[in-house]
Amino acid sequence: MTKITAAEVNSLRKHTGAGMMDCKNALVECDGDFDKAVDFLRKKGQKVASKRADRDATEGVVIAKNNADNTYAAVVMVNCETDFVAKNQDFINYVDSIVDLAISNKAKNIDELKKT
Repeated sequence: MTKITAAEVNSLRKHTGAGMMDCKNALVECDGDFDKAVDFLRKKGQKVASKRADRDATEGVVIAKNNADNTYAAVVMVNCETDFVAKNQDFINYVDSIVDLAISNKAKNIDELKKT
């Protein structure tokens, strides 16, 4: 068994954004090979995402704003799975920043908003 250091785990965590234990387990599973561990985590993430694909995102936030001179307005809705997320101030701030981005770029639809 390969000895995995905390620095290696931290490096993988910073690279992938995965949890510490997931990174440690990936490195152990891949005998300390960083690139294989990244692929391992990617595949694990795809499995988790496919399990959640059939879930309904029935909660969320809708924010409507207009610009300072009232010549442009935007309405943005972002859905999530739980009311805990929908009520979270960080999530609300995230949606608010999307509305601000839509207004500042005068996006006419979701495709234009995605390009900004």
